[in-house]
Amino acid sequence: MKTLHTALLASLLAVFGTPVLADAAHPKIGFSIDDLRLERWARDRDYFTAAAEQLGAKVYVQSADANEQRQISQIENLIARGVDVIVIVPFNATVLNNVVSEAKKAGVKVLSYDRLILNADIDAYISFDNEKVGEMQAGGVLKAQPKGNYFLLGGAPTDNNAKILREGQMKVLQPAIDKGDIKVVGQQWVKEWNPTEALGIVENALTANNNKIDAIVASNDATAGGAIQALAAQKLAGKVPVSGQDADLAAIKRVIAGTQTMTVYKPLKLIASEAAKLSVQLVRGEKPAYNSQYDNGARKVDTILLTPTALTQDNVHILEDDGFYTKAQIAGQ
Repeated sequence: MKTLHTALLASLLAVFGTPVLADAAHPKIGFSIDDLRLERWARDRDYFTAAAEQLGAKVYVQSADANEQRQISQIENLIARGVDVIVIVPFNATVLNNVVSEAKKAGVKVLSYDRLILNADIDAYISFDNEKVGEMQAGGVLKAQPKGNYFLLGGAPTDNNAKILREGQMKVLQPAIDKGDIKVVGQQWVKEWNPTEALGIVENALTANNNKIDAIVASNDATAGGAIQALAAQKLAGKVPVSGQDADLAAIKRVIAGTQTMTVYKPLKLIASEAAKLSVQLVRGEKPAYNSQYDNGARKVDTILLTPTALTQDNVHILEDDGFYTKAQIAGQ
């Protein structure tokens, strides 16, 4: 596979010419995104592009449409086009080490965006503090239901964030488990964070436990939606606390309606604008304001972690205040 990709990159270089790198005044940024068909990533793209252009950069965007081979090919294409830095939202965090190596050989900086690329020599990582997100999710559910049977609905097994979220969740839940206050009666990862799969998982969990599930720690709003659909079929929606994250519009409506206990707001404009600034700093040789490091299996990666916000019925107005949604959007049916 590596030989094939190297040959492809060589052919692309023949077409586009040898990259002319590091135009510090007007950096060229490649933005390789997991799947632009999802509303969340389209917002990131727009915020990122606007912020980067204000800094004098030009952005070239590619969408992998949830296909790891397409993403690898698109990154090779960006290298061949002579970008100075590539910002990557990985579909599969474990398969990019070869193409990242090709980028580094070509003098291209690599920034991992929101999801950590594993086992690769990347330059930097930016995300929200996902362990903190997990703590918020478990804490919100535990506050609403301090005792009983818990089901843990994880994210995509290919997404390193899903595992970090679980670590945060367990930091909060383990003391209650040790005391015997709560019992984890099941846990499962959800492929590609797919709500339909989450629905099926929770339907099966309810059947296996005779509907005696008292709380569900769901790792994002999409999986929470599937879980709540399964609960609703058993007339349990609103009776069983369910967590989430991303502040999806449908989830905010569920929080207001009382069927979803909480979500976690991660201001996309903040991460996108900070990532644009970080990208330009990497090209210009400036020193970014890192506040953490993550070991991705290949190296300790300098990291910027941003602070998330837990949202409940009491503070969803934050989304209107930030311009994330309008009042009409939230109120709409």
